[in-house]
Amino acid sequence: MSRTGDVWWKNAVIYCLDVETFQDSDGDGIGDFNGLTQRIDHLAGLGVTCIWLMPFYPSPNQDDGYDIVDYYGVDPRLGTLGDLAVFVRTARDRGIRVIADLVVNHSSDRHPWFLSAAADRNSPYRDWYVWRDEIPEGGPEDLVFPDAETSNWEWHEETKQYFLHRFYRHQPDLNIGNPAVREEICKIVGFWLQLGLSGFRVDAVPYLLETHGVDLDTHDWLRDLRSFTMRRCGDALLMGEVNLPYQEVRRFYGDEGGGELNMCLDFNMNQALALALVREDAGALVHCLRAMPALHADDGWAHFARNHDEWSLDKLTEAERQQVFKAFGPKEDMQLFGRGLRRRIPTMLKGDQDHIRLVYSLIFALPGAPVLFYGEEIGMAENLDIPGRMSVRSPMQWSDEPNGGFSSAPPEMLSRPVVTGGKWGAKVLNAAAQEHEPDSMLNWTERLIRRRRETPEIAFGEWSFIPFPDAAIFALRYDWGGRTVLVLHNLGKRACRSECRPDGAEAWASLTNIFGQGGFDLAADGSLRIELPARGVLWLRVRPR
Repeated sequence: MSRTGDVWWKNAVIYCLDVETFQDSDGDGIGDFNGLTQRIDHLAGLGVTCIWLMPFYPSPNQDDGYDIVDYYGVDPRLGTLGDLAVFVRTARDRGIRVIADLVVNHSSDRHPWFLSAAADRNSPYRDWYVWRDEIPEGGPEDLVFPDAETSNWEWHEETKQYFLHRFYRHQPDLNIGNPAVREEICKIVGFWLQLGLSGFRVDAVPYLLETHGVDLDTHDWLRDLRSFTMRRCGDALLMGEVNLPYQEVRRFYGDEGGGELNMCLDFNMNQALALALVREDAGALVHCLRAMPALHADDGWAHFARNHDEWSLDKLTEAERQQVFKAFGPKEDMQLFGRGLRRRIPTMLKGDQDHIRLVYSLIFALPGAPVLFYGEEIGMAENLDIPGRMSVRSPMQWSDEPNGGFSSAPPEMLSRPVVTGGKWGAKVLNAAAQEHEPDSMLNWTERLIRRRRETPEIAFGEWSFIPFPDAAIFALRYDWGGRTVLVLHNLGKRACRSECRPDGAEAWASLTNIFGQGGFDLAADGSLRIELPARGVLWLRVRPR
């Protein structure tokens, strides 16, 4: 147990939020750090141990803050550096660490660096970006946003060259091959660590490391960044967004020796989850777990049901993707880029509470740390009236007051419209009401988080499958320090009974239910019989003889 605090991220419960849509304290229709600080006890009571802040830096806001014009400041709409410092201090007082998005694969085209680079080919910042006289052969051709862009290269008329942008044209890529850029990134990291952050979610890591012919071992540089981060803050986290097949993701941890990212968001498991839910069959999850590469003992995976972007299904086959679309987003306006869904879990599952809770129990039971997106604790829906990926980033629903208690501003002044309607709107679905409902999604999530924190076997133990023959049952076993935990999930819409004989179960004296519902019986010969309700979950702790 003594090591669990040193590598805190392995057993963390991470909560991702956008300051702009969480709580408005001054009535201007925009969430801010003062409002977030006022709501910190909601997160502390929930049991969250780490808050992940989406970008809060000064920005033209053409891409929800991911187009940055100053890496050392706070967007004035959201408050001041002082307000952020108060928030970080208050979170720490409640036992919550804070990490932030590190978005350094590109800047805004309005950043002073790019303005200088674009003004003159002889600018000292010219080589901070990637320029070419002609679009190079063999360069990147896949488009991140095919609805808005037709090329990754943009012609700059004033200086007669193309500049690279893997995202939007107003987000020119920084040149990681330039030592001055790498040094600046270290300064940015050091600055925010000095102000009390506990690490970063590193945005779009594969795009960050693309150098297009520059003679640089980018993985050596990522290892240097990890070393720098550890020197400045020994227990800081670098969590990467790496949406690649498993064996390619493994490289970003530093191969077998570690030393690069501490953690990666697991997009492979997230897409397997979608397929398993649709098919009511654990096969996709089993296959994905078998493909999951082993990590250094100090590294871990971050598992999520829904993130702040579209639910990308790019790694599924076309037939599999269409199967998920048909079940979870059959209408064209529910889909995005032909590869993903712009809905939240509750609406995709038609409000079925058992099904929704099954999803989150699964996320918390996978080998890694769970990540929640704000509003998931109350079962918030998306707002499809908000364009594109922003549909899942509507204001938090706190109460049945106007604007869901998010802001006292007139509705037309809100930075983004709230969810409305008789089933999903704040009049019906809000945190204040759920606090008083013993079996609400909010109180159930709090119990789930508490049980997960009390079960470090999931974070630190060796996992293995429990061989139940029923394809709808997804069952894992965790062994750690002489302790054993079983986590069972019925993905089917019908109750099920099944039996198997886990390895070494003849040495078990009994089983204790620590979360969920269902029947179980352990025979003297080690045979385990279980009964799970439809969409049922059951976590059991083994008491050895």
